[in-house]
Amino acid sequence: MTMDQLTEAVRGKVAGGGISDSVKFDCGDAGVIYVEGASVSNEDKDADCTISISQDDLADLLAGNLNPTTAFMTGKIKVTGDMGVAMKLGSIV
Repeated sequence: MTMDQLTEAVRGKVAGGGISDSVKFDCGDAGVIYVEGASVSNEDKDADCTISISQDDLADLLAGNLNPTTAFMTGKIKVTGDMGVAMKLGSIV
């Protein structure tokens, strides 16, 4: 998936109401997806929690083909900032 497609997928996941905290999915050179509430953009802003993940792994995560806990334990996801915010992501991914 392209970053535009991933951004739209995240936008669809939070359309009914996201989480109140800000989260940034950092896909390295491919770009970022910034989420705050139901607002989604590709702005590289400071967030309460940053999830470092490859573009392909983010696509798998959003499609339900990658378990977030397994991804974290195997190093496919790295979390910086508020880990509690990362735990809330289970409701939107």
